[in-house]
Amino acid sequence: MSKEQRAQIDAMMRQPRPDGPRSVEAIRAGFKALMARMIVPDRIRVTRTTLGDRPALRVEPDDGRRAGTILYFHGGGWVFGSPETALSLTGNLVAKTGFGAYSVDYRLAPEHPFPAAIEDTLGAYRALLDSGEDPSTIAFAGDSAGGGLTVTTCLAARDVGLPLPAAIVAFSAGLDATRTGESMDTKEGIDPIFTREAVERTGAMYVAGADPHQPLLSPAVLADLTGFPPMLLQVGTNEILLDDSTRLAARARAAGVDVILDVTADVPHVFQSFAGVLDEADEALDRAAVFLGQRLRAGARRARRWSGTGHGRPRADRHRSRRLRVISRLWRR
Repeated sequence: MSKEQRAQIDAMMRQPRPDGPRSVEAIRAGFKALMARMIVPDRIRVTRTTLGDRPALRVEPDDGRRAGTILYFHGGGWVFGSPETALSLTGNLVAKTGFGAYSVDYRLAPEHPFPAAIEDTLGAYRALLDSGEDPSTIAFAGDSAGGGLTVTTCLAARDVGLPLPAAIVAFSAGLDATRTGESMDTKEGIDPIFTREAVERTGAMYVAGADPHQPLLSPAVLADLTGFPPMLLQVGTNEILLDDSTRLAARARAAGVDVILDVTADVPHVFQSFAGVLDEADEALDRAAVFLGQRLRAGARRARRWSGTGHGRPRADRHRSRRLRVISRLWRR
């Protein structure tokens, strides 16, 4: 743990800002300038493409990719941000795992409020499936609002009958439009980036009058996570959104979902963006890479077995049924 590094980042994020509410254009420009200062690894290739009907960045490792795909959703309060502003995060996940990634340029509020972002991320996932990607080799990952989209896109996919991805990784996810987490108040002033007033303002642009008491807006307090894939939730103790992650983890455990709640002390919102500057950021990304590697490698093995049979999933289902019969016989003994 580097107290000096954390103190320097905290001080940088507390630099004076203009008084009064800023325009959406000013918020977007300021965030773009901030994220341009983050370190992007040089062991990746980045190309512009489309996924579904949305622009996207295709991010791949320089030395050839492994079987598996990360579908990344950038942060920015559903109002600002882009695949480019999240490139330090997407690039580090790609460089550390060897998997390729797509980072989706979903529509932003206030021009396109809820549920436009979810429609776009779900469309991107559907496009991956339609292209022949096996869901067991796909992971959702995202930060802040994009972290929230990893969960709500999974809910939306389940609602329309799509198979779910192999894993979810969410950095400092925004998961509660009702803003009822205790950390919204207990971390006020400790959080160097956000205030309740700030997140409520941008949140209102996204919600746009919809009832926040629904799973697609507040999954941390209302979502049924039954059947969800394994999840890794990373968050810092200095965040007003801390309890978004802690409450989602509790709901996941209650639903029988494998979940890792990974809390790092004295770091700000999406601290992983400071990779190359903050030791804790690099360590957290290493842990995320291990998690993704375990989940997507297992999925790739299953996909190879299914594709090798010539009959798709049914043979895998027969193997699973045989294993269950063996377990049943052992139990009866």
